[in-house]
Amino acid sequence: MKKYNNTFLEGPILSSLLKFSLPVLLALILQSLYGAVDLWAVGVFCSPADVSAVSTGSQTMLIVTGIITGLSMGTTVLLGQTIGKKDFCISAKVISASIWIFATLGIFLSIIMLFAAPSIAILMNAPAEALEKTIHYIQICGAGSIFIVAYNVISAVFRGMGNSKAPLLFVAIACAANILGDIILVNIFNMGTEGVAIATIAAQAISVLSSMILIKRTGLPFPFTKEDLYFDRSTASAIIKLGSPIALQDMCNETSYLILIGFVNTLGVTASAGVGIAEKLVMFMLLIPMSYMQSISAFTAQNIGAGQYLRARKAMWTGMMTAVFLGGVMSFISFFHGDLLSAIFIRDSEVIAASSEFLKATSIECFILSAAYCFTGYFNGMSKTAFVMAQGLCAIFLVKIPYAWFASNKAHPQLFQIGLSTVFAALFTLLVCLLYYIHRQRRHHTSEKTKAISF
Repeated sequence: MKKYNNTFLEGPILSSLLKFSLPVLLALILQSLYGAVDLWAVGVFCSPADVSAVSTGSQTMLIVTGIITGLSMGTTVLLGQTIGKKDFCISAKVISASIWIFATLGIFLSIIMLFAAPSIAILMNAPAEALEKTIHYIQICGAGSIFIVAYNVISAVFRGMGNSKAPLLFVAIACAANILGDIILVNIFNMGTEGVAIATIAAQAISVLSSMILIKRTGLPFPFTKEDLYFDRSTASAIIKLGSPIALQDMCNETSYLILIGFVNTLGVTASAGVGIAEKLVMFMLLIPMSYMQSISAFTAQNIGAGQYLRARKAMWTGMMTAVFLGGVMSFISFFHGDLLSAIFIRDSEVIAASSEFLKATSIECFILSAAYCFTGYFNGMSKTAFVMAQGLCAIFLVKIPYAWFASNKAHPQLFQIGLSTVFAALFTLLVCLLYYIHRQRRHHTSEKTKAISF
């Protein structure tokens, strides 16, 4: 057995957090290269219709990934808390229950996505010239959902144990395989949209195989044998209870982007392709707040399990300071040089202009989320996932979608105005999380004073 990472529970907070969050950030960067490389390949070697198809299809697959990563957060948090308590018997049950839950989910999603692809593409208002390509992309990637599920749950287990380097290794292998696959299938065999979809799923399968080999060779930091591989209903319920609110929020968040793209698709292929490229760039900008959210969740979970509540709060504020600085740098570059970034993916000047216009708004969103996601990571680690879900759904359905609809239905709709819907939603999240944090702190201080008086 290997020793688990206990630097979360002792020593300097900043260095511990950075050592964990940096591999998380790098893994997210490489994972985002899947869609980015796919978009680059069709943007350089294929037509705008292929770009539109990959843009719409990949956004659809992000909903699937959002459900998986959100639900797997239940595994990360519960595993982190049990390791903080040093209750390794329960830790083994968490892994066993996770295997059963996500194996079932992976099979279900693979079947559903394969048959629902045509309906999804039509619902997304995919342009007529890109409709068939969009359907094929969704069908191929959807059929391989089992590999996406397997990768994410394995990564969630390692993060819960305080190990962020292993997921980085897995995704690095997959990214290299995906790039090679895109070059071969798109540039050499001219397979276009279908080629990038096949390359993506093949790369995920290679990543899962690599991770299973590593686990078999190194083992886990606590006893886990075939006898432990049984379905424990109470543990499974705890994972679902923690993870399902985050999964629902992530699903709705990605769905909101699909709806937004649906609004944009009515403006034509140029606007659709431009926003598709902008969204790929936004994914890279969001990697900083996302990496801090995941890191703070794992950090908080272990410290809550060990009863170190003050250390958990300090980790959140420490992470927020560095996240806001890094997020600010990324947002500045995107706001003022969006055209140069967009030109990486396509040569069409009109598409580049559309992408740059949309980026001016979403770069502001990413800066705000650099702070907001640190709050949500902290609340997730405290098992307050129901609150995270509630505020997220309100931001989506009360702010983002209504404003996007309003902006897209003006006499002369502008992509910048449509993009502002994401900014207002991010502001809502930040404000509500700050108020909830203040409320919890006041309630905590009141409880402490009551205890002091009683003594």
